[in-house]
Amino acid sequence: MDKVAIVAITKNGIEIAKDLKAKHPSWQVFSPSKFSNNDSAINGFEDSTTEKIGELFKSCEALVCIFSLGAVIRLVAPHMKDKKTDPAVVVIDDTAKFVISTLSGHLGGANKLTEEIAGTIGATPVITTAADVNKTIAVDLVGKEFGWQIDDDSKVTRVSAFMVNEEKIGVFQDAGEKDWWLPKKELPKNVHTYSSIEEMVKSDCKGFLIISDKTIQDRQLLENSVVYRPKTLVVGVGLHWDTTKDTIKEGLEFCLSKFGLSARSIAKFASIKKEAQVAGLRELADELRVPVDYYEKEDLATITIPNPSEVVQTFEGTPSVSEASALKSSGGKLIVEKQKFPPNLTIAIARIVK
Repeated sequence: MDKVAIVAITKNGIEIAKDLKAKHPSWQVFSPSKFSNNDSAINGFEDSTTEKIGELFKSCEALVCIFSLGAVIRLVAPHMKDKKTDPAVVVIDDTAKFVISTLSGHLGGANKLTEEIAGTIGATPVITTAADVNKTIAVDLVGKEFGWQIDDDSKVTRVSAFMVNEEKIGVFQDAGEKDWWLPKKELPKNVHTYSSIEEMVKSDCKGFLIISDKTIQDRQLLENSVVYRPKTLVVGVGLHWDTTKDTIKEGLEFCLSKFGLSARSIAKFASIKKEAQVAGLRELADELRVPVDYYEKEDLATITIPNPSEVVQTFEGTPSVSEASALKSSGGKLIVEKQKFPPNLTIAIARIVK
């Protein structure tokens, strides 16, 4: 975490802040001008602390406030929106005895930052979120380090309550990184893994964690489930130079719906390298915030594919673009063979094997 602001309003606080900055050069120290003494390590401010906190709350990833917890709560409360957008807020007392995770402990990273700062200055970390206190799974953080997305975060609170109250939780995974928990330690005793969704549904579990790139149709199951979408799908695209974004998007949505796959699990697009990038593909990739891998025709021609085309060979110099590029980029296996969308679009999907 680099965009961190440390706010100190006492002489002791400034010394603590300077010590933190010495160890984290990218962090910025802010203090009332009357205490900064023209120190180049400190950003002095003339406006009120109330105004400065409001400004920094909106512009920083994290706020480290070296003054009383009550004052910090009053200062940040008017600016709070939700845990997905609020920055991490950490409070340090004026003698550096305690470091307190105050806001956005999980998603915002305040808990992790608290542990880090406490270790740096030799203080006691204070973390109160139930998952951390009980040393169990933080439902809203599963797979975060891998870029997994949650389908419907409205279910997180319910399943988190089941987790921390040690109700029986079922886990099913058929895609994505396998080391999201097990290498760290054993699963909590109330968490059980299942080899199929059908088996899990028949269990007496109260809540469920599902890690999959496939769509889930069981509405009753979804009511008590948090569904994680790992980045496992590579969409290979064969297209003409003037194929539009909307045309590609319609073809992609058709494929995802037909084969029961989630758009949230798209890791990247792949295609053949042309003289100029196809605007439609670039625009859709930007919209979905995924990269595009481009390959030379000679590289694609070496890939073994199920549906070679003499027409594609004639025009592109390789018997396949969509299937070959999906396989080349994923290093995995094809799960959607070439789908044709006249006059000039083909789509294939491969799964990255983690």
